[in-house]
Amino acid sequence: MNKHIRKPRNEKLYEAILKLETMDECMRFFDDLCTVSELMAMEQRYQVAACLNDGMIYNDILAQTGASSATISRVNRSLQYGKGGYAVVFDRLREKDS
Repeated sequence: MNKHIRKPRNEKLYEAILKLETMDECMRFFDDLCTVSELMAMEQRYQVAACLNDGMIYNDILAQTGASSATISRVNRSLQYGKGGYAVVFDRLREKDS
């Protein structure tokens, strides 16, 4: 079996996430859904993405986040060649702050 072939996504999960209304609801949902390690990994990847989006260099990101250079590189690839999910979030957060 080709490991690069993706199974269809379970859209119900994403619909459920969109139903969350507060930070507390979101945190409780993800605490129930994910292991501590999974949450820590996602939070670290998001922090790396934010640092890269702000123009920080790898060594500073490594020092601030503790992420490996492989993780930083992987997140950078997603920012550069991904599907634009990070950009949507960063743009909306910027709009909210201004």
